[in-house]
Amino acid sequence: MTSSPPPRTRRRTLTGAAAALGLSVGMLMAINAPTANAATWPTPTSSKAVTATISLSGTKDYGMQRLYGDGELGSDNQDEDQGPILKLAAGTVLKNVIIGAPAADGIHCEGSCTLQNVWWEDVGEDAATFRGSSSSNVYTVSGGGAKEASDKVFQFNGAGTLNVSNFAVKNFGTFVRSCGNCSTQYKRTINLSTIEATYKGGKLVGINTNYGDSATLRGITIVGDSGKKIVPCQKYIGNNTGKEPTTNGSGPDGTYCKYASSDITYK
Repeated sequence: MTSSPPPRTRRRTLTGAAAALGLSVGMLMAINAPTANAATWPTPTSSKAVTATISLSGTKDYGMQRLYGDGELGSDNQDEDQGPILKLAAGTVLKNVIIGAPAADGIHCEGSCTLQNVWWEDVGEDAATFRGSSSSNVYTVSGGGAKEASDKVFQFNGAGTLNVSNFAVKNFGTFVRSCGNCSTQYKRTINLSTIEATYKGGKLVGINTNYGDSATLRGITIVGDSGKKIVPCQKYIGNNTGKEPTTNGSGPDGTYCKYASSDITYK
């Protein structure tokens, strides 16, 4: 038996034809996603309330079911200590799921993981957080999309490499952030490929130069940002004390922010 999410009273709303049609972005998201095509947000096959974090391992295909928070996971705020909807053990492959609202702290990967055709309708604290202390960890986000993230979409707290490809993001603070003030810090590598970012947004990626982070951007399309306010790559000086990190410049440099003007298209 399925249930429907409660009425929305969030801080952000879509208006006009986009709201009526559930439009998200104009990029083809065809990776294992028969219900998602150009400029169309996928329609859930069913909806399920999640009152306690679901732990997963192995491979889990939700068949485009919507999961949304309820009870302790239904506060719908930006608290840093709230739990995730899904917690993925190292090596887990998650496919074809829609994270609805309230979204709590989205998805946690405890080590290497793969998120394939995962969609966030209204990001809570973060869409996904990537953990794990091994430099060999590889976190893969392939296809899918996220929108309405007042802060971060992907929070990279662990060590290793994060690859995000064929992904759509709309209305966000920072798309991918290497943790700026975690108590344990690592060198982190971020690769973004074939990303469509629709304004309003702040930064595509934030990295810590003092820990040797790097971000490579390829095939980036930025839509609706005529003033070019979105920062493709913001550099920070991170710390492990919990203090707010300071900025350290932005733009391509060949070492930390790896991209050329030809890698970014404005529409």
